[in-house]
Amino acid sequence: MDSIKIEDLEVYAGHGVFPEETSNGQMFLVSAELYTDLHPAGKSDELTLSTHYGEVCRLMNNFLRQNTFQLIEAAAEQLAREVLLKFPLIQKLVLELKKPHAPIGLPFSCVSVKIERGWKKAYLGIGSNMGDRKAYIEEALKRLKANEEIRKMRCSQLIWTKPYGGVEQEDFLNGAIELETLLTPYELLEFLHELERKAGRERKIHWGPRTLDLDILFYEDFVSDDPKLTVPHPDMENRLFVLEPLSELCPYYVNQISGKSVTRMLRKLQEQEDRDV
Repeated sequence: MDSIKIEDLEVYAGHGVFPEETSNGQMFLVSAELYTDLHPAGKSDELTLSTHYGEVCRLMNNFLRQNTFQLIEAAAEQLAREVLLKFPLIQKLVLELKKPHAPIGLPFSCVSVKIERGWKKAYLGIGSNMGDRKAYIEEALKRLKANEEIRKMRCSQLIWTKPYGGVEQEDFLNGAIELETLLTPYELLEFLHELERKAGRERKIHWGPRTLDLDILFYEDFVSDDPKLTVPHPDMENRLFVLEPLSELCPYYVNQISGKSVTRMLRKLQEQEDRDV
């Protein structure tokens, strides 16, 4: 991906653990590599099609001067988030925050932290089989869109499906969601659980009825076998109600574990169900 580099922007600000650091301030140096598509601006010579690096510098300067953090780790984290939120053409950035006058008391050149942050694409499953199913799903979609750390969201068509897992219950209304997010996988999981709680979901019966069900199916290149969060979703290959709406959004997305695309998983499951009829 193309990038714009800013090296050693000087910012006089007050960050540090010691009181004199926040009251007196000191010089910080900020370097950032902004990953973005420069082709449209390069072809057209139009500034509006690129990211104005002067405005990025002013934002970083103002943010670090107007806020106070004890740790440069926190300053870098919040600065990266602010840049990504304010400049939508930046897909990812690598940011280094240097503290050349840190109160170490020994000879040194510089102390710094360097982080990489960016928008990650994720796919979710969404469903409901209690009460006004459509209303529960629409409210969840509304709350997802309202989160500033989520963007470019789109939802598949909703489909009616039979319950899965052997528990006798009402039919489900199911769909899939595509989005980009600054939330980490576990932060996204916690946010989804929060939406489920607000919808009144109670986890009493495994695979039982629910007002709202939200699952992370894929999250960029993230792979995890943690029982709390297993990604890619471990049982998607057996779930038509997941694969059918998911194939509308990303038919050629490949499951990193099985190596199979969504379309291939769907066809195999459909063929299996046809043989079982």
